[in-house]
Amino acid sequence: MESLEHANNTELLSTLAGKPAAEALLEQYGGLTPLAQASFDELQLVKGIGKSKAAAIKSAFLLAQRLTRESYSEPPLLDTPERVADLLREQNRVYTVEHFQVVFLNTRRRLIGTQNLSQGTLDTLLVHPREVFRRAIAVGAAAIVVVHNHPSGDPTPSEQDIKVTRDLIRAGQLLKIEVLDHVILGRRSDERPRDFMSLREAGFFM
Repeated sequence: MESLEHANNTELLSTLAGKPAAEALLEQYGGLTPLAQASFDELQLVKGIGKSKAAAIKSAFLLAQRLTRESYSEPPLLDTPERVADLLREQNRVYTVEHFQVVFLNTRRRLIGTQNLSQGTLDTLLVHPREVFRRAIAVGAAAIVVVHNHPSGDPTPSEQDIKVTRDLIRAGQLLKIEVLDHVILGRRSDERPRDFMSLREAGFFM
């Protein structure tokens, strides 16, 4: 393809998924907006779409969303665990191990930025308050939300999750940087209507 600038939607999707799968996606979803709203798992239900192609498609839409967000005059408001989960959900779907991330917020609970600090499991991750708050101080954050995923799909916190949370809360109190929440991302199930858990809502911030 000589120029992507003048390519149609099928041709652009073909660069990510191949022409047959691109045609199948557009036929099923009818356009880019509903396709962008499809989940990682839903994309894989389309013939010819496996994990790698689904990840490539979701990544392309996420980049487009971030580009749009960067053009806003005011960063997104992240004052609820739902909004934090919405921000990082799709990115975390493709992870096969735990990733520990920090969301940095200003005094009005609006996004300054995010950082992926480490990956593994929380009992092996080097999740030290010093590293978390060093970056928070550097970007001038007034508050943070910590986020990590459970690849098993069950967002129920482990004892180590709770310990890490409380260690961060204590460190934040000393530094006058509030830890607003610890959000664990998982997957929905018949028993779980939400695909995340807020440790604040669950009572672990008392």
